[in-house]
Formats: sequence, structure tokens, C-alpha cells
Amino acid sequence: MMTDDILLYILGKVDITTTARTCILSMRWRHLPWLLRELIIDAKDFLPAPRSNPIEVEHMDAAMAPLTKVVRSFLATNQNNKVTIRKLQLKLYLVSNYSNDIDPLVSQAIDSGSLEDLDLAIIDEKLPDDCYDEEMLQQAQFVDVFFCAYPSLLHCLTRLSLYNICFAEWDMHHVLFDCCKQLQYLYLSNCDAGGQSTWKIHAPDSKISVLELCFCCLGKLEVLCLPKLERLRWDCWICPYTPLALYSVPSLKELDLICCATVGHRGLKLTEVLRDTTTIHSLTLNFQGEKLWIKPEGKQLCGALGKLRKLSLHGVFVEFDLLWTIVLLEAAPTIEIFDIEIWEHPCIVDTEERRQTFGERTNPSWKGSEFKSHKEWLLKEIQVTGFSPMEKQMTFLRAVMERAPNLRTVVLKDYQTCDGCNKIDALPRSERLPAEQVFPKDKDKQNLLVEHIRGMSNCNAQITFGNY
Repeated sequence: MMTDDILLYILGKVDITTTARTCILSMRWRHLPWLLRELIIDAKDFLPAPRSNPIEVEHMDAAMAPLTKVVRSFLATNQNNKVTIRKLQLKLYLVSNYSNDIDPLVSQAIDSGSLEDLDLAIIDEKLPDDCYDEEMLQQAQFVDVFFCAYPSLLHCLTRLSLYNICFAEWDMHHVLFDCCKQLQYLYLSNCDAGGQSTWKIHAPDSKISVLELCFCCLGKLEVLCLPKLERLRWDCWICPYTPLALYSVPSLKELDLICCATVGHRGLKLTEVLRDTTTIHSLTLNFQGEKLWIKPEGKQLCGALGKLRKLSLHGVFVEFDLLWTIVLLEAAPTIEIFDIEIWEHPCIVDTEERRQTFGERTNPSWKGSEFKSHKEWLLKEIQVTGFSPMEKQMTFLRAVMERAPNLRTVVLKDYQTCDGCNKIDALPRSERLPAEQVFPKDKDKQNLLVEHIRGMSNCNAQITFGNY
């Protein structure tokens, strides 16, 4: 009884294999898949069950055979019926010779105008530690052949994700920033230019607005010119000193830096990363429970953090003092939301092997960097995830609330558990720790804590409790 547009909306919410199975069961639905204007075709949806971990090459091969048939069915039919696909999200493995079938199909759809927007992910299941240089170079060669044979793919790409590639013998800059003229989103996982070399990006004509790097072993990333870049995220680097330099990025609004510092990390100064930026509104620093990798700085931070609206400090080890964060708040009185996440994972044991990799977790000391801004703080909201009423956190709350006349909301959340924490044979947190170090879940305890917090300062902000 439903109209096609409602049924198409429903089909647009499920994966392509579910769509196919559903439409086989109904004559009424049988014609609908070929009317979809946005398609998601993901090789992982075609993997045999149960999935192996890691996924075997023969299973990837088994998934690519039906995927190729699906691509052929949709693209060939739409070209014949003159139906335009607004967006195709395609995730595939480069195994066997399936790309020889997929490439021309996608290219013809682009050339004929039946495909407008391509979101491509060339995926690989190997973890970074399991990838050898030869394999990464070979993967780069596969990708190069994939693009070179059919340049129309590059011209239509708006989003691209690549995994486990060494670009040492491939002109990465030319392909990604000169040939991909419509590219807006670029994700690179375990990709590098060989030998921990520096990657310099100078692309004044690029449309890239989001750049995400994960486990990319670069000596340094220098963004010399990327005028449309709005968000930059770098998850894990291995270079010991400042890994990032930003120059002409006039549109940059959001910067996320995530890393668990190893013994080799010497730390970085935020001023060296942000010295030429003036537009960042949101800054996230995630230390993943290890030592802080930002060096103490004082007044010199004021220029670098001048327009910040949201500051997120995540993965701060539970035993660390938190008063060092006041320096950042003083340097950026424009911050309206301060989001701090405490790291506590009993599943990770502090063994000698761990200390050899990451070193000692030394309590941060920013003495000598402390100063008081002459500007009034605009801070309106504090979020503390992993909260417990232990002395370090209460002292931190008191210090912030006393200096934030515009504070309206304080949100206190329980800590986040992981699969490892849930699996270990450990006592519940309430039985492992003293009562004053446990998140108060009882309403009466919460009310008592609110009264105690209000008694520490003259702040009348609303205090709420919630789960992670």
C-alpha cells in the first residue's frame, strides 16, 4: 500500500544484500533497487559467515565475486534506463582481477552521466604491525593501476579512503591533489612515503575539507597550502618531535590529535603547531592514558588559542593532577565548552614490558607556566567523563568554577569501559576502590555531592549526572 518513495526511503537504510533479499520476496518491491539514487556496496557485506579474524585472502576473493555482479547489475541497468545515481559508496578489496571488471563499469557510468558522485574505499584487513614494506609498495602499485587505466574515476571522486600503502614510488601528491579535482574527504590508514620522510602538501586548488590520518609513519606532515581544509585528524604518529606544521589553512576549524606517547616521544609545543593558524574553533588532544605529549607553555599560547570555542582533553590518566589544564583555559578565555575525559582501564596492567614501550606515567607539572589572563572567561559548560569525587578532580572543579563567572552547566559522567575491562575477572569498580573514588550512581549520593560542590564555590551552575 505504500508509495515507491516511502519504500525507497526504507531500502536506503539497509545494506545492499538485505535490499536484494527483501526484494526477491516481493513482486511489489522487485523493481525498487534500481530506483535507488544513493548506493552503498561494501565488500564486507558479502564475506562468508562466520568471518575469520583476520579475514583470509580467499574470503576476500569470495566476497568480491558477488560484489562485482552487484556493481554490474546496478550500473549497467541504470545506464540502459538513463537513471542517474547521485552517489555511489563503494568499498572493495583489490584481489584477483575483479578490478578489471569494476573499473570500466564505474568509468562508463561516470562518462555517461549516470553516476555523479563516487565515494571509494580500497580496503585492506591487515593491521599496521603485520604489513611489510614490500606489501605496502605492492598495494600502491595495485591502486596506481586501478586509477591510471580509467582516469574518469579520479575526476568523480569526492571521498577516498586508502589502507596500507607506501607511496615511495608513486606520485601521491599529483594524484590526490591535482587529478582528484572534486575530492573533499581523504582518509589514509597506515600510509606513508617511505623511510619516515616528510610529506608536504601544497595544493591551492584542492577542495579537500577533511583530512584524516591513522597510523601513518611520516617523519612530519607540513600542510603548506590547503585552503578548503576544515578538519584535520591525526591518530598516532611515531616521529619523536613535533609531527605537524600548519601554514596556509585559512578554513581550518577543527583539529584532533590522538597519540599514546612512547618512550621515544620528546613532546611538542602547541605554539609550534598552531603558530600560523587563526581560525581553529575546536581542539581535541587525546593522550590515550599515557604521558602528556604537549610541553608546558604559558602566555605564548594566547595567540595560538585565540579563537577557540571548544577544548577537549581526552585520555588523561586517572592518577594525573588536573590543575595544569587551567593554563590552557587562561590562554583561551574564549572557550565555551571544556570537555575532559579521564582514562582508567584496569584491563591494562602496568608491566615492565609496557613501561619499556611507553615509559613511566609522570604526573604533569606546569609550574612556571602559570599565569592569569586579564580577560573574563566565557566558559559555559564543563563535561567530565570518568568522573569520581577523588581529591584531584574535586580540586580541579573548584579551581575552574571559581574562575568561570559565565558557567551554566557541569556534566559529570561515569567512566567508559572497554571489551577488555568487561572480560577480565575483576571486582566491580565499587568494590575495588574507596567510596570517594567511585562515580555516584545513587540519587541521594548525587544530591549530597552537588551540595558539596556548590559549597566549594559561589558558582550556581546546574550540575547533572549521566552515563558515558
